[in-house]
Amino acid sequence: MNTADTGVWQQLLAWLQAFGSDLGQGPVAEVGAGVADAAAKLDMPSLLALAAALGWASGFRLYAVVFLVGSSGAMGWLPLPEGLQVLQHPAMLTASGLMLFMEFFADKIPGLDSLWDMLNSVIRIPAGAALAAGALGADGSTMALVGALLGGGLAATSQAAKTTTRAAINTSPEPFSNIGMSLLEDGLVVGAVWLATNHPVAFGILLVIAVVLMWIVTWMLFKFLRVVFRRMRALFSSAPKEV
Repeated sequence: MNTADTGVWQQLLAWLQAFGSDLGQGPVAEVGAGVADAAAKLDMPSLLALAAALGWASGFRLYAVVFLVGSSGAMGWLPLPEGLQVLQHPAMLTASGLMLFMEFFADKIPGLDSLWDMLNSVIRIPAGAALAAGALGADGSTMALVGALLGGGLAATSQAAKTTTRAAINTSPEPFSNIGMSLLEDGLVVGAVWLATNHPVAFGILLVIAVVLMWIVTWMLFKFLRVVFRRMRALFSSAPKEV
């Protein structure tokens, strides 16, 4: 990156920091201060909670997770573990911000949301594993592997529940339930990261409950998941159609 580009990004980060300061005692400032205080005291339970939150939330909104954590680190709200510091790089923030913008709207259009899920399903699970491994990997390869297994498993769980639920919701012609579910998922991502860094024990308890509920929902709506699998095979199949 040349000197001019570095100056532009420094100005952008300075503006973001000033914007955060201008929020005064508002809700966003309080959340940022709370996250920073908690992150400054990250012990192993806190790191485990953060890794689990990153993996689980990636199954819903991978790009939101990357942008939220990266921008929080860039603004000094969330001191990132060494394995996650790449998320605050300007190039990563630009790419994740662009993908977040696209996903925010694509995820709220019935039909298009299922197609978006199918196309992104191949990256959400390994990315969730990589993020969790980055959170825990500072102490060695063993903890990185533990993080990868934890994050990948949680990302697969939330991805399956999201895809199944969306496929069921899309059978209804009205778009409002789809939009409402999408907004709920947006809120879950922010809430999961905040709760994991501020109240890791409470987050762990709620995560166990959420995972069990997701398994139940996926099992109950499995017929809709089979429809998604058939569509994925048809989408990626290279066999010519019979005339």
